[in-house]
This record gives sequence, C-alpha cells and structure tokens, in this order.
Amino acid sequence: MAKKFTSCFLLTSLSFFLMFCNQSPSSERVQERDSLTTSTAPQSKTEDAVTIAEQSEPDTLKGSLKAVALGKIGSVNLQINYHSPAVRNRVVWGGLVPYDQVWVTGAHSATSLQTDGPIILGGKKIPAGQYALFTLPGEQEWTVILNKKWEQHLADEYSEKEDVVRLSVQPETSQHQERLRYEIRPEGEKNGSILMRWEKLTVSIPISL
Repeated sequence: MAKKFTSCFLLTSLSFFLMFCNQSPSSERVQERDSLTTSTAPQSKTEDAVTIAEQSEPDTLKGSLKAVALGKIGSVNLQINYHSPAVRNRVVWGGLVPYDQVWVTGAHSATSLQTDGPIILGGKKIPAGQYALFTLPGEQEWTVILNKKWEQHLADEYSEKEDVVRLSVQPETSQHQERLRYEIRPEGEKNGSILMRWEKLTVSIPISL
C-alpha cells in the first residue's frame, strides 16, 4: 500500500513539474511582450505637434494640435502645455496674431508653464507651480507675461492684476517653422531659456535658478 501511494505521489509530482516547464517559457514571453508594449507605447498624444514639426513632408493635419515641451534647467523640471497652430500660408504677425494684444502664445486654451522648483524670470523669483504664459507681440519688441490663472480659454479671462511678472524680449528672425513649437534649453548649471518658434520668428525667454 505504501509503495502504491509513493508511486502515485511521484507520478503526480512529475506531472506538475512537466506542466510547469512547458508553461514557464510561454508565461515569460507574455510578460516580456507586455513589458515591451508598456515601455514603447506613447505616453500621450501631446507630442504629435512636435513630431510633425520636424517632418520634411507637408503638414496635412487640420487644426491646432495639442503638444508638450519637457525639459530641465539645473535641478528644476519644466513643462509647457500648449496648442500648436500651423502657418498654412497665412500672414501670422500683425495678421493672425495682432500686434499689441495679449496672446495665449498658442491656440485655444492658455499656454501653461509648470515648474517643480523656484525659477528666476525677469529678475523675479517665481515659486514652484503652474502659470499661464501670455505674450504681447510687437513689431520690434515682445512682452512676456506670467499669469497666475493658468487654466482659461484664450485670453478671455485675462487680468493684468493676476500677472506674476512681465519682461521685455527681442524676437529674432529664423528659418521657417510651420507649426508653433516650444523648446526648453539648458545653458549651464543654473541658466537656460524657453524658445518659442513659429513662422520665421524665434522668441527666447531667459530663465535662471
């Protein structure tokens, strides 16, 4: 009786062992595939405008695309959320974007700047947080505006009383950029800039820590 019980136990154990061996590689492949899918899948569609802006083919997409610019200056992480309109053979400066009027520096919702640490903008220390990034375009000079009310449609609810800081910058001519694009560029350990490029114009906003 004991021998019979031992034989049954060994056969059962062997069956489980063989089953485990046969299934393990398959399980590992599934886990590996899922892991690769997770790591390579796009985290957000907000990078579409940036991707399209770098393509050599004509931009055939309609509307102003959602986009995001991520970067780090020193130890501070910065993020800019915006909508990216296209030129489409239109007169942009002084036309589509009027001079001497507050502009969301994008389209639809106000462009927002988010920082996880304090930065210095226009000589003023700005606490960590999220802000609206407006501009006042001029033919020779632009005014960059950081405003407390970051969540708003266009500049419909803009109030100068909510401004955190204003600074003047000089725009520069550059190569044609079909879709509006932001870039965060570090320059040393404690300095950097935010670049806004569209049509044949580049606006650089200096930032320090």
